[in-house]
Amino acid sequence: MFDLSSVDLLDAFTRELTLCKVKEDEHVVILAEPGSRGDYVAAAFGAAKSLGAHVIAATVPGGSPAPMPSTHTGAGPGLTSVLNDTTAQDLLKSADLVVDLTQEGFIHAPVQQEILRAGTRIIFVCDAPDVLVRNLPQEGDKARVLQGADLLKCSSVMRVTSDAGTDLTVQLKNAHPEFQVGFADDPGRWDHWPSTMVLCWPEFSDGQLVLAEGDILLPFKEYVRAPVTLQIADGHIEKVSGGAEAQLLQTFFEDAGDQWGRSLSHMGWGLMKSADWFATAMYGKGDLMGMDARAFAGNFLWSTGPHPFLGRESYAHLDIAMRGCTVSVDGTDVVVDGRLIDS
Repeated sequence: MFDLSSVDLLDAFTRELTLCKVKEDEHVVILAEPGSRGDYVAAAFGAAKSLGAHVIAATVPGGSPAPMPSTHTGAGPGLTSVLNDTTAQDLLKSADLVVDLTQEGFIHAPVQQEILRAGTRIIFVCDAPDVLVRNLPQEGDKARVLQGADLLKCSSVMRVTSDAGTDLTVQLKNAHPEFQVGFADDPGRWDHWPSTMVLCWPEFSDGQLVLAEGDILLPFKEYVRAPVTLQIADGHIEKVSGGAEAQLLQTFFEDAGDQWGRSLSHMGWGLMKSADWFATAMYGKGDLMGMDARAFAGNFLWSTGPHPFLGRESYAHLDIAMRGCTVSVDGTDVVVDGRLIDS
């Protein structure tokens, strides 16, 4: 039977690769592993071909050194079959665009930076089909995220508060403001479809974070059921207290045995207005990455573990998405009580 959903995927991938500025005679590599979705490979291949690009679909052996067995964690450095194979790396470096359909991507891999320095653009895609289509980015999203990143660049302090008790002060000096917009249109650019967020990599933060009921723990893909309080000093989690989720986090840190597991990593706020906070509850854990939660408009997202600018290589990577926070940057509110301030 003809699969009509493939037509929708082809249309979505064509629009996505158009935003990635795929042009005639460019070279596009579709990177997959055996566990990647075949319909995504076909849609990406057909989209690149329809735009006049030269296309290669490369399938490499699967397997990731991430310490957790679940897929789509975003915690690992990528496939060992690429990390240990210079021929595969050379192929990716020679491409104008890599459509990364592997289950972990290369988000935290030093080799990804080598590929980007060669001028290759990388777009990482791994969420469920309707998540991709619903959150297909718009060209104007880039101006919105750049505005937030520029605000961070010229500011000194970010403060995060909430009625639940969060009160965190973040020093922005040398915090390396960044953004994700959902498409990779500049040479040497990595991005993630779907995503629309502003983030930074601070070194120092102090105060407390209080997770409220309904906040989301990733990659566990679980909602918080009872408040969790985390005491933060000099960018490190000093104490975790609360209910079941507090015990979950405490056990994670202990079992990881990672010296940077309790260190804060990137943090920022989401701008993806099409995101669905309840998406995490609607899918199997292996079916999605969880970008609805990570990029939800008006959230505050913070993480632990790896920090490329401080040389911290870590796979004890948590992303925790919070609602109901107020985020201010040098006194300018960008989020108020979980509501995104567009200006």
